[in-house]
Amino acid sequence: MTNKIRVSCDRKNLKTIRAFVTDTLSPVHLSEITLNQIILAVDEICANLIIHSNREDSQKHLCLTIKYDGKEIVFELEDNGIPFVQANYLEPNIPDNIRTGKKGGVGVALVNRIMDKVEYSVQGATNICRLRKVVA
Repeated sequence: MTNKIRVSCDRKNLKTIRAFVTDTLSPVHLSEITLNQIILAVDEICANLIIHSNREDSQKHLCLTIKYDGKEIVFELEDNGIPFVQANYLEPNIPDNIRTGKKGGVGVALVNRIMDKVEYSVQGATNICRLRKVVA
């Protein structure tokens, strides 16, 4: 199974993306917890692409492709915004963030914990984020 959606980089499209992920994964036998974790992870990356990479420029677009082979679900996100440089990423101290009441900054850490593999690459002007979740 392969499904694809293309949306403009507008925050309002996060709801559309969540619905697309939910509908696409409905035939896959996932626990409610696993499904919600996956939706959260994809939503976090899409929000980062829309807000940080593309600065909510609705003239820009991102594409989400979901592939499922019976064992693994692969989410491939493509955009042409500012690339995320994984080497520059510092894991947040989540207990400190909670203690100090800091909002934000933990999305990538959550995604790294939820998904089995997270890969970032750039091909020409296209940024690619690939999220993998083994389900079999």
